[in-house]
Amino acid sequence: MIHRQTPIKALLLDIGGVFLTNGWDRGSRRAAAEHFHINFDEMNERHRIIFDAYESGKSTLDEYLNLLVFYEPRPFTPQEFKQFMIGQSQPYHDMIDLVKGLKEKYGLQTIAVNNEGKEINEYRIKEYHLKSFIDVFASSCIIQARKPDRNIYLTALGLLQVEPQETIYVDDRLVFIQAAEQLGINTIHHINTDTTRNVFKTYGLQPEAETNQEEFN
Repeated sequence: MIHRQTPIKALLLDIGGVFLTNGWDRGSRRAAAEHFHINFDEMNERHRIIFDAYESGKSTLDEYLNLLVFYEPRPFTPQEFKQFMIGQSQPYHDMIDLVKGLKEKYGLQTIAVNNEGKEINEYRIKEYHLKSFIDVFASSCIIQARKPDRNIYLTALGLLQVEPQETIYVDDRLVFIQAAEQLGINTIHHINTDTTRNVFKTYGLQPEAETNQEEFN
């Protein structure tokens, strides 16, 4: 059953956990600590204190790493550590293909609404050709606000010039979904591609291939 009345004009899209693996999550930090023989608990506590500033675009990756790791001599270089960090990213091609197809079929506007530091964000946009299906990037490092700050969602709506009820926000983290819902934004809590595809259908958005198959049947 279609559970919306207002036509959907735009998609607000998280990146990490939806189209790509998370850029620098707890698992990635633990892997880095093991690889470089760093005390994980100490590094993670430092991360907890300083990461907001980096994701909000108020410090650089070098400044973040200087406080996270290189506050004392290390037997490896900052560049080696950065390479390990960005190497944690991998794409989810099925989700990329799904949203590409919906965007093309329905002429949807798309905007990234994600928490990510500048250098990691820029790398992932370029490496995985995210501009091929995302029109605008309202990343935390650009907006200087992090989800669930309401300003990042409101800025995304303003940039696209759409009303909350004309949009769907897709994110894998329930608390960010709930924050968007408080603003009247339609949402999909992303668990996997199949469940997200099925929820898109309830909004009247169906991939071209499936439409053709139903017509054939």
